[in-house]
Amino acid sequence: MFTGIVTDVGRVRAVRDTDRDRRFEIETAFEVAGIDIGASISHAGCCLTVVDKGDTWFAVEVSGETLSASTLGDWTEGRPVNLERAAKVGDELGGHIVSGHVDGVGEVLSVIAEGGSRRVRIRVPRPLHRYIASKGSIAVEGVSLTVNEVEDDVFGVNLIPHTWEVTTLDALAPGVRVNLEIDMLARYLARWRETA
Repeated sequence: MFTGIVTDVGRVRAVRDTDRDRRFEIETAFEVAGIDIGASISHAGCCLTVVDKGDTWFAVEVSGETLSASTLGDWTEGRPVNLERAAKVGDELGGHIVSGHVDGVGEVLSVIAEGGSRRVRIRVPRPLHRYIASKGSIAVEGVSLTVNEVEDDVFGVNLIPHTWEVTTLDALAPGVRVNLEIDMLARYLARWRETA
């Protein structure tokens, strides 16, 4: 479980296809000695398991399913990545409850400066759009954000300067693909309505 509050922007240091799937090595400012093999870390919104580590890096293995259902299949060496360690009981919940399971890949339509902030519009794949509500929560590339408006399959968020500067969202531009995770409460509420 995560909160959508990015605590490091790591960098892909190596990519290697294995007989099992694909292995990524991630450079990080995290204290790697304190990361256990088997720990869960959110990578741009994807919960991945640490399988190896060095002094300043750790490795994860990614299945074909995850590569096809997220932006991870596009990752190359040098790419910056939003990272968040798993939440512990008693941690401050600064964002919202995020599972680290990408629901779909959206496409950025526009990024417009408004004062010091940026207003970003993203098209979401159908039928995922029905789970997104104005003033609800959404995770974009693992970052907890508040939805400002929704119009059919397009939603808008506002990025304050701090978020723009301390995450990878400063690279957003029209045409960029982003990992999306809808609000968990919205998912279960919609499922309840379908079966009620």
